[in-house]
Amino acid sequence: MIKILIAEDEEPIANLIKINLRKAGYLCTWAPDGEKAADLMDGERFDLLLLDIMLPGINGYELMEYAKSLELPVIFLTALGSTEHKVKGLKMGADDYLTKPFEIVELLARVEAVLRRYQKTETILKVFDVVIDSASRCVTRGQEQIPLTMKEFDLLLLLARNRNIALYRETIYESVWGGEYMGQSRTVDLHVQRLKKKLDWNDEITAVYKVGYRLEGER
Repeated sequence: MIKILIAEDEEPIANLIKINLRKAGYLCTWAPDGEKAADLMDGERFDLLLLDIMLPGINGYELMEYAKSLELPVIFLTALGSTEHKVKGLKMGADDYLTKPFEIVELLARVEAVLRRYQKTETILKVFDVVIDSASRCVTRGQEQIPLTMKEFDLLLLLARNRNIALYRETIYESVWGGEYMGQSRTVDLHVQRLKKKLDWNDEITAVYKVGYRLEGER
C-alpha cells in the first residue's frame, strides 16, 4: 500500500486530508511539526510527503532538503501562495505546490500525478467484487472480463480512485475527456448510465443533486 506522510501543524486540515486519502486507498501518517516528521522519515519508508512550509521547529523548507536527500517526492501544501514562494519551493525540488485552501479532488489528482511520475501508483484496484487493472486496462468480476470503452474505463478509474467523494460533472468531464465542460452536455450522464448498467452498479454509483456522481465506499 502507498504510504503518505502529512507534515501539517493544523490538526483539522491534517484530519481532512487523512480521511480523504484513506478513502482513496492510501496509508497515511501525520506529523504535527517538522521534528516529528524528520523522526518518522528516519524510522520508515514513505512514498510521498505532503509538506506545509510554516511548521513549528524545523520549517518546511528545511524539511524539504532532508526529504530530497531520501529521494522522497514532495508536494507543498501551504497558505503561502505568492509567486516568490512557489518558485522557491519548486526550485528546491518540490514535485508540486498547492495553495490553501484547495479542493480535495484537486489534491487527490496531484497526489496521483506525482506517484505516477515516480511509478509508485498501485495498478490493481478492487472495488466491491470488481477488479480494475490500470496497467492492462482490464476490468474483471471473478473470471469474467467486463468490456468497457476507453472513456468508460477512464470514468471508472476516476470514480474508483475517489471513492466516497462527490465529483462535479465539470471535474469528471475535464478529467476523462480533457476539455472544458459545457453545462448542457449529457456526455457524462450517458457514460455513467452505461457504466452502471455494464457493472450492475445501480446503487453503487449514486447521483449527487446539483453536483455530479459519487462511487460509494465498501459496505
